[in-house]
Amino acid sequence: MTIEIDDIKINYIPIREARQMSGLRIVLGAFTIPGPWHEACKGICHVKGLSYTPVRSSNENATDLEVGMNGSQSELQEWTAQSSAPVVIWNDERPRSLWNDQLMLAERLNPKPRLIPEDAEQRIRMFGLANELMGENGLVFNKRHLMVAGPLESLPTDSPERTFWAFLGSKYNYNEAVAAAAASRIKGIVELMAAQLTSQQAAGSKYLIGDSLSALDIYWATACAILQPLPEDLCPMWSGFRGPYGNDDPGIASALSDALVGHRDFIYQTHLQLPIVF
Repeated sequence: MTIEIDDIKINYIPIREARQMSGLRIVLGAFTIPGPWHEACKGICHVKGLSYTPVRSSNENATDLEVGMNGSQSELQEWTAQSSAPVVIWNDERPRSLWNDQLMLAERLNPKPRLIPEDAEQRIRMFGLANELMGENGLVFNKRHLMVAGPLESLPTDSPERTFWAFLGSKYNYNEAVAAAAASRIKGIVELMAAQLTSQQAAGSKYLIGDSLSALDIYWATACAILQPLPEDLCPMWSGFRGPYGNDDPGIASALSDALVGHRDFIYQTHLQLPIVF
C-alpha cells in the first residue's frame, strides 16, 4: 500500500506480508505526521545505512481515522503483542517496540557510525537525557497530554475525531491532573537540553554528547518537531496536526531557545533526510 502526501511517499507493505519476510522490517504509523519515535527510528537507520522494509501499522482496510486506533490494529497486536508503532523486527528475533531497544539493535547491526558513546560517563548522560525526551513521562509523552486536552474539552462527545483523541489519551494515561502538570514538566526537560547544549558549545563541540553525532542529537532533532515542526517544504505533514504539534505555552516557549531549534536544524541538514518522507 502507498501512503501519499503531494509527491512525498513511502511504499508500505501489509503486516501479513511482512511476517513472511526475513531481514529488517519497521512497522510505522501511516499518518503523515513527524511522530518523534517514528522519525528517530528512521533517522538512526538512515545514519547507519540500514535498509529496511516499511510496514503499515494498521489493518489493510482501515480508514484514515482508524489508523492508529486499537480497533484497526488487531494484526499488529497479534504479531507484536502491543498496539504502538514503531516496531522493529530483525529476522526471527523478538519485536522491539521501545526506543532504547531499537537503538541497541541498530548498533549491533551496524556498529559504525557509533551512536552510543564508548565512554561510560558520556553513555550514562546520553541515555539519561534521551529518556527525558523519549521515555515514559518524558517530553514527547507529556506533549501528548497537552495535545489531547484541547480536543477532549472542545469536541462533541459523539464526534469521530473526539473518539480518536480519547483513544490516544487512554494510551498515555491521560487525565486532567497530568495534563495540568505537563507543560511544567516539558519546560524543565527543554531547560535540561538547553544547559547541555550550552555546556557542549562552550567546550567547542557541535554535538550534545562528546565530539561527534550521538543518538541524543537524533532524539532531540525529532522530538523538537512536537514543539516546533520544520517548515512545510521540509516537512509536508498533515495540516490538521501542524497546530497540535506547535506550542502556545509561554513557559515552554521561553525554554525553547533559538540555539536548541538551530541544533535541530543542524542535525537534520547535516545527518538526516530532508525533506522528511512519510
